[in-house]
Amino acid sequence: MNVTEQYRAARDRLMALDPTEVAEKFVWPSFDHFNFGLDWFDALAKHPVRGSQPALIVTGDTGTTRLTFAELSARSTRVAGWFQSLGVTRGDKFMMMLDNEVELWEAMLAAIKIGAVILPTTVMLNSAALASRMQRAGVNWVLTNQQNIEKFADLPSHGIDMSNIGLVVTGDQPVANTHAFTDAYTTTAQFVIDGPTPADAEMLVYFTSGTTSEPKMVLHTQQSYSVGHFSTLYWLGVNGNDVHLNISSPGWGKHAWSSFFGPWIGEATVLSVNYARFDAATMLEVIEEFDVTSLCAPPTVWRMLIHADMGRIKNPPRNAVSAGEPLNLSTLEKVRDAWGVTIRDGYGQTETTLQIATTPGLDVPAGALGKPLPGFAVELVDEVTEELIIGPGSGQVALRLNPGPVGLTPGYYRDEDRNLKVFGKDLYLTGDLMSRDADGVYTYVGRADDLFKASDYKLSPFELENGLMGYPSISEVAVVPSPDPIRTAVPKAYVVLAPGYTPTPDTAQAIFAHARTVLPPYGRIRRLEFATELPKTVSGKIRRVVLREDEIHTHGDQGQHTSGVMAARTTTEGYGHEYTDAQFRR
Repeated sequence: MNVTEQYRAARDRLMALDPTEVAEKFVWPSFDHFNFGLDWFDALAKHPVRGSQPALIVTGDTGTTRLTFAELSARSTRVAGWFQSLGVTRGDKFMMMLDNEVELWEAMLAAIKIGAVILPTTVMLNSAALASRMQRAGVNWVLTNQQNIEKFADLPSHGIDMSNIGLVVTGDQPVANTHAFTDAYTTTAQFVIDGPTPADAEMLVYFTSGTTSEPKMVLHTQQSYSVGHFSTLYWLGVNGNDVHLNISSPGWGKHAWSSFFGPWIGEATVLSVNYARFDAATMLEVIEEFDVTSLCAPPTVWRMLIHADMGRIKNPPRNAVSAGEPLNLSTLEKVRDAWGVTIRDGYGQTETTLQIATTPGLDVPAGALGKPLPGFAVELVDEVTEELIIGPGSGQVALRLNPGPVGLTPGYYRDEDRNLKVFGKDLYLTGDLMSRDADGVYTYVGRADDLFKASDYKLSPFELENGLMGYPSISEVAVVPSPDPIRTAVPKAYVVLAPGYTPTPDTAQAIFAHARTVLPPYGRIRRLEFATELPKTVSGKIRRVVLREDEIHTHGDQGQHTSGVMAARTTTEGYGHEYTDAQFRR
């Protein structure tokens, strides 16, 4: 068998395994050479059935574009030839900063075929952040659009010599000192394959979406993503009969997981949306118009779809998955009531492909995350003793190394000190806390650095938020510790209200009353503030660190300013007013 046939056979063996036997029987396939663009995507383009099947549909403000596997293969090869004519070679660092535009998929496939290293980058970055990333990664080429080109004009003031960087721009308007991407469609340059691609060749470098000023640079190879995403496909469960919509923005790992590698490994059609502004009602129309059979969305989007009356869809997707933030029971129940499907949760990191999930056919308790994905040896580590937990228990999730899973990054790019610290032992610690029951089912608890103590009780923000969600007036909620002079800290809820509710004392009183019925006494919400929105990372994760810092700034690090702050309040309602449960229990 050639490498394509071996790849397909390994995938088919995995997808034929039942969830009860997959952990025992699955073995990662190994390749000396592999190129996702050449050895897999181009092979699908030549397939008698897949070649004429839509590979990519992009719809949005400017209309809809459909490309079959054969068409996208040919276009990406043409783009690869044009890139080579500009001077792009194997190993070049290629920053790609686009929205969900067709050119993104064409350029990614082209770069993969050449062997260039892609740096997916969110369009939300400013010039200073771009300069930092470009300098640290040693960027050679940049692809961006008309809306973001001005950010690069300011880079010389941040120490970037743009004369050494090739700048490619999409769109019809010419931009001085750049290469117009539209020229790729008329080029006569021929793509030349520069020999076989080693399976361990660098393919992507991701900047983590965390809260630090200098994000980590996470490296992935042809092997870690092309093969590693077998685990993601096993979770998605899609095939050539599916139209898979992933509601995600480019620039972070989940976009590649669920809008590129996972679905295309399964030979499904990828549907992507490119609207300037997200609108839940419009998204429901898209789902119906394009006969979406599989939907992947973060919990925030699922909640917005619920508020937009998702039950009006006549033929809802048969497959529903979520990742990025933990799902709460209320969202699960409302989607099940409206569509008759259960959202299957999944967990992974920028450093990995999908690690733990509810896969098709796996029955887990409501609200649980699921079981380890094939190829991942997952352990729990006690936070105090740092010893492995055998059987049921709670601790930090860790992955066994030596050998590690194929879907784990080979290391942080240009950061050997961090690599020795993180990967120099027998376990890779994820920083996430979970519990495991007697059946080996995992449930998310929270980030190790999000947990806090109140009156000496250790509290999980997610568990408290899960208790609050489902109340009619609450659309979103984030719980953080608020410094208190007596209890050290008390739980405070920042609440985004559902449509039709206003930030009044009556609304706050009702939420406090609800909290007292669903939360244990030691975890009751003591303070509450209404917000128009919650601070989030570019990938949609709540930045509780921002809210924690606000609380320290307002109340003092030990709550020493609390009495003065409360006495100085002049408003009794609206956004920015802090309510306490004590004021409603006098």
